[in-house]
Amino acid sequence: MFNNLFGKKPAAKKEFITITLNAKLQPMHRGDLEDALTKILEAHNIGEICGGGSLLEKNGEISECDIEIEAKDTSEQAIHHIINFLEDALAPKGSKLRIGEDRIIEFGQHEGLALYLNGTDLPDEVYQNSDINEAWAEIEKLLGEEGGIHSYHQGETETALYLYGNRFDTMHQLIEPFLNSYPLCQQCRVVQVV
Repeated sequence: MFNNLFGKKPAAKKEFITITLNAKLQPMHRGDLEDALTKILEAHNIGEICGGGSLLEKNGEISECDIEIEAKDTSEQAIHHIINFLEDALAPKGSKLRIGEDRIIEFGQHEGLALYLNGTDLPDEVYQNSDINEAWAEIEKLLGEEGGIHSYHQGETETALYLYGNRFDTMHQLIEPFLNSYPLCQQCRVVQVV
């Protein structure tokens, strides 16, 4: 009340947007996505990223991740800009955008494939003569426009590569011949990420 007596406008109520991506992204990979999203937020004067985090499974793998935005604009057009960017960059099915406490919008079109490479049971010469970076590069090449590797997890007995793309079945078909032929991929597991 007294603020108006002195010509000050009351502070605008802050609104927050929380994006929950159904994606297994390490913090550094979520950070890359946040950097790109920041450009969209700035270009359309929507707000700024004020936080983020990851939900972990019991084994230490990331289950999903959040990006929090302090928003100046929560109009349909602003939300449209955010969702369009994410669906072009990375938005697995089952992702959600929450505005304040009440409004939730489900979105996402990508499908996920987790490739678990056996880190303990293969012959020693396989680990000595194989290179995870070579496998990563070949998988990326084979996927082409159908998907890509977006993150990874180094566990006690397995290393997981997280692939996201248009369709799980298509990605699996594209990489299966390589998985069957590259020594480091022996005894690997392929799991659909949902």
